[in-house]
Amino acid sequence: MKDQETINILKGIILDGVDKAQSGHPGGALSSIDFAYILFTEYLRFDPDNVKWLGRDRFILSAGHESMLQYALLHAMGHLRMEELKRFRQLHSQTPGHPENVLTPGVECTTGPLGQGCAMSVGFALAGTHLRAVLGKEFFSHKTWVIMGDGCMQEGPTLASASLAGHLRLSHLVWYYDRNAQQISGSISRTTSDKEEKVFEGFGWNVLSIDGHDHAAIRKAIEAARSEQERPTIIIGRTTMAHGVATMEGQHETHGAPLPKDELKKTKEKLGLPADQVFYWPEEAKRHFQRNFTTRRSEVKKWTSHLAQKRSDRSFAESWDRYFGEEDIAKLPPVAWDMAKPMATRNAFGKLLESWCGVLPKLIGGSADLEPSNMTEWFKEKVGDFSAQNRMGRNLVFGVREFPMAAISNGIALHDGLIPFAATFLVFSDYARPAIRLGAIQKVRVIHEFTHDSFYLGEDGPTHQPIEHLMSLRAIPDLYVMRPADPFETEILFRHALSLQAPSCICLTRQKVPYLPLERRNIEEATKGAYIVKGEDDHCDLILFATGSEVDLALRVAEQVSSEFKVRVVSVPCWELFFEQSAEYQRKVLHFESWKRVSLEAGATLGWERFVGKEGLMVGIDHFGASAPAGDLEREFGFTVESVVKKIKEYFLV
Repeated sequence: MKDQETINILKGIILDGVDKAQSGHPGGALSSIDFAYILFTEYLRFDPDNVKWLGRDRFILSAGHESMLQYALLHAMGHLRMEELKRFRQLHSQTPGHPENVLTPGVECTTGPLGQGCAMSVGFALAGTHLRAVLGKEFFSHKTWVIMGDGCMQEGPTLASASLAGHLRLSHLVWYYDRNAQQISGSISRTTSDKEEKVFEGFGWNVLSIDGHDHAAIRKAIEAARSEQERPTIIIGRTTMAHGVATMEGQHETHGAPLPKDELKKTKEKLGLPADQVFYWPEEAKRHFQRNFTTRRSEVKKWTSHLAQKRSDRSFAESWDRYFGEEDIAKLPPVAWDMAKPMATRNAFGKLLESWCGVLPKLIGGSADLEPSNMTEWFKEKVGDFSAQNRMGRNLVFGVREFPMAAISNGIALHDGLIPFAATFLVFSDYARPAIRLGAIQKVRVIHEFTHDSFYLGEDGPTHQPIEHLMSLRAIPDLYVMRPADPFETEILFRHALSLQAPSCICLTRQKVPYLPLERRNIEEATKGAYIVKGEDDHCDLILFATGSEVDLALRVAEQVSSEFKVRVVSVPCWELFFEQSAEYQRKVLHFESWKRVSLEAGATLGWERFVGKEGLMVGIDHFGASAPAGDLEREFGFTVESVVKKIKEYFLV
């Protein structure tokens, strides 16, 4: 059995999978397979028996529509049963339309939205580079390999993350650009005339250009990429869409649809495959594909033995366990807040970063060029910038790159060993949203710090004042959106976010807020998502629900209406946590026996019906903001005690 025969057999499996599903993308998979096959059989570092081996190379299929390529390779490696390939794109299969790390063994990250795999790969490479510096290159010498396509190259996150990767000189990152020049709608010549070689040379990458079907050229390029120690590498492979099919080679129609039946039959004949068999995978093809598995197992054994030997050194073992041992986030030391001095919750978050970074060395992250505003400067001063000159640094200087920042953070989390945070203004969560959504699908532990969480940021005006953003983020499944009311809630929720195996957004004030009039032990209830801060009595007849800076407003309003109503005030810092609580706890807090219910939040009111019902009053903002000092806007938008009291009385008493 020879390489080309094995490749042809894998091509047949890809075509059969797409044909059986009558859905999928065969063309790009066939143009990428020469590179992928040689990489997987001859160069990729992995454990044939454990897809999670820590010392493995990472492989990312950024061109996620080529998923049948990855599934065929995973089957050849022994990680996917053929039955799963026959269930391509079917309900509850391990072979979904685009690769999903939570479903398929051997898939490093969920891709599909083009460009995000490229951006996440920068996070993988960054994490590996940092861990190599702190724990040893003998354990983290792996590369991160990516197959990307023309669509990836056209998406902004690809180029923005490539710019950062070049600046950081992430030499353990290799992108293979399968430039087959065809997209769903036709040739890429209709939309681009870029000279990618010059673009990436300008980014500081090692640029190699090859015939993507020439096996000798592929091997030479991979070896050059493996030996490169100073720069990330991009291998531009000029290929033919649907390479090897009977009559439709190079045609864009093969990009996103199964081959016509007659074309499929003729293609199998051309490839030397039995036309009367589907999912043909002879034993000799398996043996040839796995011919280097003995060597791979030997490498894993050597790596594992060396790690065991090193761990006999107590100091090294303790260092290793700080990154890969059992965590006890709950033991992070509490901060001694000065309750006599109101503090913006963004400042509280900054103090927590400063306080905890020394005891939690796996905490890494940074800001999208807003360090003074996001209060990450103290963290930077403590841990130093991660840079081409300082791989030990943990402050990530993302620049004005919100979308890549969020995607890179996903990659850092998926690599394992580190907990990333990413900081910007709440209004710019719009730029990061696609990566936040993909992080939620992947259940990554990324902390998104969003400051300037309302119109109270003031003079920057409506372009910078978030209105719909809290509700927009709450609409994303499996994402925890937190808006703490004071430094204590900020501390408690940040600690809880660190313990979640899911992404979270912590939305913080620019303006100072007073401390809640509660003991710390009472505020610990914030981890339940909503809790009573005033009025435990079940006989209350008015309930005020509030988040963030509006919790203090609710408490002041409660004092003013206490002669007309028996009032309960509920802080609701995280809807998602609250709706995970028992039905009994939810009933206790919501107390629907009282129909007089008010929500207070400096943002869109849509969604608060879940708390106040159809008859309740929702105080919020359903229009854009304005440029003015925060105090003027507070009065203009009706977020004073007098205004809210008036609305309550007019609504419930008139």
